[in-house]
Amino acid sequence: MAQIHPKTESPKQAGRFWRMVPLALVLIAIGAVFATGVHRSLTFETFVHYQAWLQELVAAHSPAMLGLYSLIYVVAVTLSLPASAFLTAIGGYLFGWPLGGITANLAATLGATNIFLIARSSLGRPLLERAGMRIQSLAAGFRKQSFLYLLSLRLIPVVPFWLTNLAAAFFGMRLRPFVLATQLGMLPASFAFALAGSGLDDIIAQHERMRADCLAAGQGDCTMDFSAKSLLTTELVAALAILGILALVPIAIRHWRSRSTGKGRS
Repeated sequence: MAQIHPKTESPKQAGRFWRMVPLALVLIAIGAVFATGVHRSLTFETFVHYQAWLQELVAAHSPAMLGLYSLIYVVAVTLSLPASAFLTAIGGYLFGWPLGGITANLAATLGATNIFLIARSSLGRPLLERAGMRIQSLAAGFRKQSFLYLLSLRLIPVVPFWLTNLAAAFFGMRLRPFVLATQLGMLPASFAFALAGSGLDDIIAQHERMRADCLAAGQGDCTMDFSAKSLLTTELVAALAILGILALVPIAIRHWRSRSTGKGRS
């Protein structure tokens, strides 16, 4: 009598399952953060409420607080929470702009690398394998100039940080140029926000006076409406945009040369 063997999972199916596990964990973590309201604590008003306590902790346990700050930053970026500008400014305020800026830059790079690797292994390769020839040729073209493309996107602060992480993963960018372009491209904005954050004392005092006046007037809503991105001046945003455009100049020159060579041959 023939024996019926139980159906076993193929190595390919098992590999696909384990590639999806990190993505599933990230999605679960994002859902938990928004369901519990933890993301609402990453606000300027919350920081002002705990400002003195945080300064005391930094003064007493500087290395440990710097490590905790780095961990929170890495987790926030890995979960694609829109808090990079806020956290960088807070780092500049608590640790000084040089240390706060470089720590934020390293943490942002590590967090971006985490989500890049997760998205590339879970979604990027399977999607490209199923994509048509046109998308695959577009991905191949992106990979040829990926470092400069990503560098320009990092330098221009109007492009969502999480979007560039996913785009690089979906188009199959290699890890080393991704890390290098991310770290170099984020340096100007990291130090700019950290430097602006180091001067938050005047802004905090101003907002506390406004809140006190609001409460004295008996108004109901006296929350502090402040965005860390407002710390960037128009001149600085323009300078970062120019740097991003300059990073694209080599790509434009190569494209123009390739077109000129093609016309010459025809």
